[in-house]
Amino acid sequence: MYPNREKARQILETGGHTCVLCCEEETLTDDRRGVRPLLDLLERSRDWRSYCAADKVVGKAAAFLYQLMGIQALYAHVVSEPAAKVLTEAGIDLSFGTLVPAIRNRTDTGFCPMETAVWDVKDPEEALAILKITLENLKNANS
Repeated sequence: MYPNREKARQILETGGHTCVLCCEEETLTDDRRGVRPLLDLLERSRDWRSYCAADKVVGKAAAFLYQLMGIQALYAHVVSEPAAKVLTEAGIDLSFGTLVPAIRNRTDTGFCPMETAVWDVKDPEEALAILKITLENLKNANS
């Protein structure tokens, strides 16, 4: 039903990327972890509505960003329950490998800080503002 999603999924699984977007002949890939690739794509101010995506890990934060992009369909290797809810309510066709209650942080000592930051948020624009502040705070804390 979504050949661009299947193409993106295949590239994700064979290319070692973390995020892939496909629309017909155009393919965009990123190897960075976290939400930064999606934030960078959003800043391009492009029309993403014809695109499908594949992503290794999709938490609620990434789900809000995909919603703001307006993609058609998404394959997530791992997706959190709150992310799946955001995506399906936004009308984004979702397929996934594993559904988890929440995304864990990289050291597996707690929840992902991005997922935690937007856990109770319902509005994607509010989530975007919170994510930008959270990333800046994390960057400053690690400097």
